[in-house]
Amino acid sequence: MKILNLYACLGGNRYKWNEVKEDIEVTAVELDPELAKLYKKRFPNDTVIVADAHEYLLDHYQEYEFIWTSPPCPTHSRARYWAFGANGQKPIYPNLNLYEQIIFLKHYFKGKYVVENVIPYYEPLIPAQKRHRHLYWTNFNLPNILTNRKVKISSGTNEVKNLCIFHNYDFYKYKGKQKTNKIARNLVDYEAGKTILETALNIQRANNTKQLTIL
Repeated sequence: MKILNLYACLGGNRYKWNEVKEDIEVTAVELDPELAKLYKKRFPNDTVIVADAHEYLLDHYQEYEFIWTSPPCPTHSRARYWAFGANGQKPIYPNLNLYEQIIFLKHYFKGKYVVENVIPYYEPLIPAQKRHRHLYWTNFNLPNILTNRKVKISSGTNEVKNLCIFHNYDFYKYKGKQKTNKIARNLVDYEAGKTILETALNIQRANNTKQLTIL
C-alpha cells in the first residue's frame, strides 16, 4: 500500500502505521530539511522528500492509495488570532491552501484521504469532523474517539518535556530555525494516527463509528 504523508514534520501521525499494516510504502514530504533529516532517522524505510508539499500533492497524488496532509496551521489558529496586537502582532490572511487541498482531494483523488488542521478562529469554510483539538476532513467516517490519551498544552517551562514523554520523542534533537515547542505541539497523537488508518482500511470496529455526512 502506497501512502503519501504531506507536511510530515516528525511523523507523529505515522508512528504506529506499521502496527496497522506491515506492507506499506510511505513517502513523506517536508520542506524543513532539519525536520526531514530527523524524520528519516526515525523512519529509515520511508522515502523522504524535501519539497513544497502543496505542489507535490498536485503533481503526484495519483501515485498513492492513501493521503494524509496537515497544511500549516498558524494562520488559522485561535492562539494567533487572540494574540493580535500583542508584541506588535499584525493580522494576516488565512492560508487557503488548506481549502484548496480539501476541494482538490474530494474531486480528483480516488483513494482515502485525511486533511488535518487546528480548530480555527472562524467558522470553517467547509464542514469537518471535530475530534479533540483537531479538525479532520476525510472521505470516510471517523470514530467518535480517536484516542484516550490526553496531554495538557500550555506555555509552561515543562511543556516540551511533557510533550517529549507524550509523543515518545526527544524534540530537543531539532536544531533548525523553528521553535521547538511549536513543532512539539503540532504533532498528532500517534494513537489517533493509528486509529484513523485502521478506519480508512475498515479495520476499526463499526460500532465505534458514528455515521456522518461527508461533504
